[in-house]
Amino acid sequence: MTPFVRQLPAGSAPRRLALLAMLSACLLLAACGFRLKGATPLPFDTLYTNIAQNSSFGVAMRRAIVAASPNTRIVDDPNQAEARLIQLANDERLRQLSIDADGRVEEYELNLEFVFQLVDARGHVILPPTTLRSTREIPYDDTVVQAKQSEITTLFQQMQQAMVDRVVRHLTAPDVIEAFRNAEALPVEAEPSDLSPVSNDPAPTGTPLWGTPSLNPNPGMR
Repeated sequence: MTPFVRQLPAGSAPRRLALLAMLSACLLLAACGFRLKGATPLPFDTLYTNIAQNSSFGVAMRRAIVAASPNTRIVDDPNQAEARLIQLANDERLRQLSIDADGRVEEYELNLEFVFQLVDARGHVILPPTTLRSTREIPYDDTVVQAKQSEITTLFQQMQQAMVDRVVRHLTAPDVIEAFRNAEALPVEAEPSDLSPVSNDPAPTGTPLWGTPSLNPNPGMR
């Protein structure tokens, strides 16, 4: 009597082998500490920031923090926050980089500088004052002033978004998380920071921060 032999569906064995291989690779990556880019939970559940929430920079910052750490809630009252992200400075500058023989600007340099620190509810300095800078160059044509101003505005917005991403990477760094968990061993800020909301957007009229580009009598040139 011929013994019964279960026939596997055609192609099932290769699929099983492929599935096992993928599972083994995932286990190996997990053992090595690999983590997909995404949420990076912060060690605090509530955060206050003096970056005005009605500014585009403030909106982008809050969105990025929540995306990186979904369990973290942004609060309006600093007294209800376990940690405080304090903006110390946010400076946008437009500098003439080169001019032609007729004194017309040929190229501008865009500079963005953001200074911030992170403290806990008791004032322990988790992340000391940190300065982040970004510089971009853009050619200029005074025959299309409006178009160039729009281009400069867009470029500044892109620089601000990139700055937001850099700030979040600092906040979610392992050493910062470890510092918060051991905050008692850290120094307390000498003077309490100004926690008043700070706006970072252009004037309400919509006029760019730098106004209409014009010839600087003392242009910074290379």
